[in-house]
Amino acid sequence: MQGLTPENSSFTIFQLNGFYSLGEWRRFLFIPYLLMFLLCTTANSILIFLIISRRSLHSPMFVLIGVMAVLDLCMPMFAVPNMLLSFLFDWNQISLVGCLMQIFWVQFVGTFQSTLLMWMALDRFFAICRPLSYHKHMQITNFMKFVIVPVLRNGLMNIVLIYLAGKLHFCLKNEIDHCFCEHMGLVQLACQDTTVNNILGLSVALLIPTADFIFITISYAIIFTSVIKSGKSNWKAINTCVTHIIVLTFSLIFVLTAFVSYRTRNYVSPNSRIFISTMYVLFPCCFNPIIYGVRTKEIRQQFLKLFNNVKVFSQ
Repeated sequence: MQGLTPENSSFTIFQLNGFYSLGEWRRFLFIPYLLMFLLCTTANSILIFLIISRRSLHSPMFVLIGVMAVLDLCMPMFAVPNMLLSFLFDWNQISLVGCLMQIFWVQFVGTFQSTLLMWMALDRFFAICRPLSYHKHMQITNFMKFVIVPVLRNGLMNIVLIYLAGKLHFCLKNEIDHCFCEHMGLVQLACQDTTVNNILGLSVALLIPTADFIFITISYAIIFTSVIKSGKSNWKAINTCVTHIIVLTFSLIFVLTAFVSYRTRNYVSPNSRIFISTMYVLFPCCFNPIIYGVRTKEIRQQFLKLFNNVKVFSQ
């Protein structure tokens, strides 16, 4: 579509053209993305049900895992249904307000996923390094002091990010080469200086997931050092830490790859970049409940009980 002159008007409707270079083959993407979406919703729903319904899973650690499952359930809801409709029916238009809302919720939930992993690392720190005062620190009234600052940080930074993006004038074109709205994908269409937007986007990446990752790394370094020095048989707790590290590693790989591919000159093809970004939204949300279900003994046992009960009931 032709661009508009800056003094004319600003686009309020955008087209999401992700994977359009695939032509007719693009429709077949509906199948794998639908299967991943169904796996995500099913696996996380089961995990949430288990943690809510089983009293033995009402400890702080499992509550945090339950919150992670809620985030993993919500994350794809803001992007994947529109993607599926676009693949199947070519419904690829989105309003500026809808685009900004999509960016906000994907980034807001995404930042809380890394922050939640930080809270899980804090839980393991108190459980392993401060076991005598664990219940004191993990009481909701005491734990809230570790929650308030990250919550305010995540919320305020994302609100400012969306507010500044919404004030931009879009007159270059209205085609976003993506399957859902992404901050830099929208900002690149502006016909004015976007230096502040670029700096703030970089700041969000540095002050939220990067800062959380540094805190998590320090926490686990202290935990592993404490276990090795004490010589205690604390492998159950260590196993939980390994689970968190696996989840964190996969999440960071997709987040950083998507971030770098958008903001640097590279040889990543548009389709590869779009695929990586969609996996950032979908893959961890499918992967997390399976990892926690398989590697966490208590959750695995409760799932087997539920499966056996359903099997008996159906016979």
